[in-house]
Amino acid sequence: MRNKDMAVFWDFDETLVYREGFFVGTLVRILEEYIPGSNVKIEDLRPHLKYEFPWLNPDKPHHELSDPEIWWSGIIATFQRAFEAVGIDKHKAKELARISRRRYIDPEGFKLYDDTVQALAYLHDRGWNQFILSNHVPELPQIVEGVGLGKFITMCISSANVGYEKPNPEIFRIALKLAGNPEIAWMVGDRMDADVKGAEAVDIKSILVRSPRAPGAANYAKSLMEAVYIIHPRDL
Repeated sequence: MRNKDMAVFWDFDETLVYREGFFVGTLVRILEEYIPGSNVKIEDLRPHLKYEFPWLNPDKPHHELSDPEIWWSGIIATFQRAFEAVGIDKHKAKELARISRRRYIDPEGFKLYDDTVQALAYLHDRGWNQFILSNHVPELPQIVEGVGLGKFITMCISSANVGYEKPNPEIFRIALKLAGNPEIAWMVGDRMDADVKGAEAVDIKSILVRSPRAPGAANYAKSLMEAVYIIHPRDL
């Protein structure tokens, strides 16, 4: 039985899962597969991924991107320009850019940290409602299901679907409302700005994980299990 008065909001990338290179890494692997011998490296592509990704401007709402096709359109165009910049012809670059979207949202590309399932199961078994709250793609709920975490998660809240990016306070207010305005709420993530400061701006307690300890972090944990023991101390 879930306790509606207890909620934990988890960041996703680099908190629960990791992925080599994220967007740019995906593009490199696409080139390795479809154009063998291109020898394009991450450092070759990275300077060409110049797009105003929504999370780079969190103060600005982006409700105009609430449709997944619209959200992806600018990013796919950026992928195409990046491929062209490293010598891929326009027609092929367009094809590879669209493939890159499909490849990026494939759950196979995301890997769980060794302690992710243990941490989520620990809180799940003790009645906590758990949510993913992430600056992410529209397909985040399907990715979470695909990596096997759906059984622990009450709801996925992706910035792409709500129109606000962490640390904008509005995304946290939306998350609290969707969680039923719990009496006890925690945010766990690897970013001091997006996760810790964003949550604390609306009085959600926070824990910084995986990143180096930072000044101003009220709670810090090297691992997810350390974090869950802060939230719910070990049973005696």
